[in-house]
Amino acid sequence: MTIHAQALLFDNDGTLVSSLASVDRCWRQWAGEYGITAEEFARVELHGRTAAEIAADLLPAEVVPAAVARIEQLEVDDVPNGGAQLLPGTKAFLDSLPADRWAVVTSATRRLAEARLDAVGILPKTLVAAEDVTRGKPDPEPYLLAARALGVDPAHCVVFEDAPAGLRAGRAAGMTTVALATTHRAHELEADLVVDNLAALSALVTDGGVEISGRR
Repeated sequence: MTIHAQALLFDNDGTLVSSLASVDRCWRQWAGEYGITAEEFARVELHGRTAAEIAADLLPAEVVPAAVARIEQLEVDDVPNGGAQLLPGTKAFLDSLPADRWAVVTSATRRLAEARLDAVGILPKTLVAAEDVTRGKPDPEPYLLAARALGVDPAHCVVFEDAPAGLRAGRAAGMTTVALATTHRAHELEADLVVDNLAALSALVTDGGVEISGRR
């Protein structure tokens, strides 16, 4: 299958880098500090959502700002402990793209996203983070903002995601979606193309944009 695009928009955690072990460590410590039971914690979806949304599901509103600052600090501090690792194919795929043709669109804060990306040597020219939007994924706002930043019509953008919420955001933005089965099983992901990871894809840059080839 070949997909034609003018801009490529990548989620970060679970798409470019693996941070699941760090997320699990840090959020479990955070939950213990705030007296959240294992049962309460298990009912909340973590992946692909902002820390503010997760904290709001678990804590009184007046506690949320301090709680969000605490989890950000825990996760940033955990980056040197292996909190971010490149997923297969990430470096080669990004290196094949012009810097002005792609962006990272993450539900993490800018500080945390930059810490994880810097740890693995990824320096995006365009980064959309949690504090840049009023509504996070699955709302299309983050991806629409990235398209505007790159000056590309949403219909000519391709979204790369590992989480259902992010894929819904991409579809709602009117973009082509590519799902990576890195944190969810392939049958749980609804996208135009589903692959194991970025190693299954190749990109050819042309005067008209980028041709992305891959196999289901």
